Amino acid sequence: MCSPTRAALLTGRNPHRVSMGRVTARPSYYDGYTSVIPKSAGTIADVLRAHGYSTAMFGKGHITPEWEMGPLGPYDRWPTGMGFDYFYGFLGFDTNMWSPDLVENTSHVQPPRGDTRHFDEIMADRAIDWIAQQKAVAPEKPFFVYYATGTAHSPHHAPQKWLQKYRGKFDIGWDAVRSETFERQKASGVIPESALLTPRPDNLPAWASLSAQQKALATRLMEAYAAALDHFDYQFGRVVQTLKDWKEFDNTLILFIQGDNGGSAEGGFNGLLFEQSWANGFDEKLEDQLELIDKIGGPDAYNHFPAAWGWAINSPFQYYKQVASHFGGTRNGLVVSWPSRLSDRGSIRTQFHHVVDVHSTVLAAAGIEPPKTINGVVQDSLDGVSMLYAFDSPEATSSRKTQIFESMQNFGIYHDGWMACTTPENDPWESFALRRTRAPDDRRWELYDLRDDYSQSIDLANQSPQKLQELKELFWMLAAEGKILPIHSPTEGAEGRPSHGASRNSFKFRRRLRNLHADAAPHTVGRSFRISCDVVVGANGGHGVLACHGSSINGYAFYFLHGVPVFYYNAIFPSSCSVTGVKLSPGRHTLIGKVDLDERKPGSAASISIEVDGFLVATGRIDRTLKSFLNQNGFNIGGDSVSPVSPDYRLEESEFDGELPYLIVDLD
Repeated sequence: MCSPTRAALLTGRNPHRVSMGRVTARPSYYDGYTSVIPKSAGTIADVLRAHGYSTAMFGKGHITPEWEMGPLGPYDRWPTGMGFDYFYGFLGFDTNMWSPDLVENTSHVQPPRGDTRHFDEIMADRAIDWIAQQKAVAPEKPFFVYYATGTAHSPHHAPQKWLQKYRGKFDIGWDAVRSETFERQKASGVIPESALLTPRPDNLPAWASLSAQQKALATRLMEAYAAALDHFDYQFGRVVQTLKDWKEFDNTLILFIQGDNGGSAEGGFNGLLFEQSWANGFDEKLEDQLELIDKIGGPDAYNHFPAAWGWAINSPFQYYKQVASHFGGTRNGLVVSWPSRLSDRGSIRTQFHHVVDVHSTVLAAAGIEPPKTINGVVQDSLDGVSMLYAFDSPEATSSRKTQIFESMQNFGIYHDGWMACTTPENDPWESFALRRTRAPDDRRWELYDLRDDYSQSIDLANQSPQKLQELKELFWMLAAEGKILPIHSPTEGAEGRPSHGASRNSFKFRRRLRNLHADAAPHTVGRSFRISCDVVVGANGGHGVLACHGSSINGYAFYFLHGVPVFYYNAIFPSSCSVTGVKLSPGRHTLIGKVDLDERKPGSAASISIEVDGFLVATGRIDRTLKSFLNQNGFNIGGDSVSPVSPDYRLEESEFDGELPYLIVDLD
């Protein structure tokens, strides 16, 4: 998954060894899962910077503990504290690519006002500018760039002309796409001729079984995914062209990894218009999805394709992202470019390697030995091995003999051409709270001889029980050494998780602020809350936001619209409620906006009300409230940022034009 993969790539250690056994949003108190990368696991950037390299990171971070993402930091686990001279991107698991939640170095920033371009285009511009600046100021200095787009992960966003390019391209459906992909893979030599195409899981529908409406939605969602990838590829091509313009391309090693840790199945059976629906455990009705079908790929959707598309693009393997026991959840394409070093362009390498090997490969290419200490801290041993040998010797035996895997209670081990792995207990689209947990010792194991079975298609567990037992014993030994144990559910071990805001019942603000990270903001999910403030309305009537949290996809906002106070709550389409008060006279007023849950539990229906100067002036009802995160966008006072929570205003006109001496948020 996202954070473990990034941690392994950057540090050269298996993810659990650097305490990143899960994504940063799901830490636990067990040592391998805290999401706090230790100082004894320095990154590629740490090492290269110490050897005179300029270092920069662009795009998705997702390696910073969530409670450290706020304005107080600490910043030592932000990218600039992990070896990067410069960072421009986002810290969380994803962002709206049309209105990204951006950080530059250690400051939350807004895209230039009026710049409505897709983030991949903005990110490419920033990388191009950074390279140009670096070459102009210190042309003799080598540089390292970690370029990590959010594309391939949801939301699948792309400009209209790119979306139109793929209209109708997937009308044949996922079964046919998977089969055609398989044949192309064989024809191109990417997979061996002996490889078998594994069958569709029983719990995924055949394309032919879908209604015409389901097919229309599913194809549109897949078109958006393809368009997003193609659009990113074009933007990355601009960065590569910059290297050519500076005569640096031939001597630059590029490791291009494409994917989302295996195609994702988190979109469920029909796919999602809003990823947040899955996170909140809300079912999207097909008729509601079809109503908004033309929003797919644009700023007002947070779309994700159906699970069966994730399975289809993982051809020829079983399963999908989160299922680390099988290659459908782990294998991604790697393309290597280094013209001055590689002579056989377009050739294929088949040695078994893991993302943890990137760190060692980069250092070996730079001629740098792994340091014993970084910033005075003794470094842990590396798990990665260099892949450089395979650049020169296509038929060489793989230098990686063993690799262990674990994610979301799916685990396995590769050793000398064999793979032993557990059968998945849960599906990625299931709510974490509802997932079944079976004792690790009671799990069913499978066994594959990858030397003759490239795609894990023939289970040999019954034919070779001794081999399976040998690999199981090796797994448990390495799992204990590698801090994988205890293997536990994604809801276990969260007690005591640090947080600036979770334990507080009252927040008082005396200044306006923008984009306070959700961890430090009022935690309103599952709780009644009230926003109270004094305002001074001008002669022309008040206008603008008093307080808000969220985005156009979900959240709440308390604001003035042409002199009238409004409270808006959006629990993801189609559930929203807008309560409108009365126009206020100029002068000082005391306002209270309330959200009163029927029950003190996430998702409860609620009453919403507005009081002005002690009088109740408006009420409303909403059939549900949010069960989980609002989204990656933060809490604001005196205006909105990143993405407007309410459709009643635009960002550029969201600044409250009256006086706002204080604002208090109280939670029950």
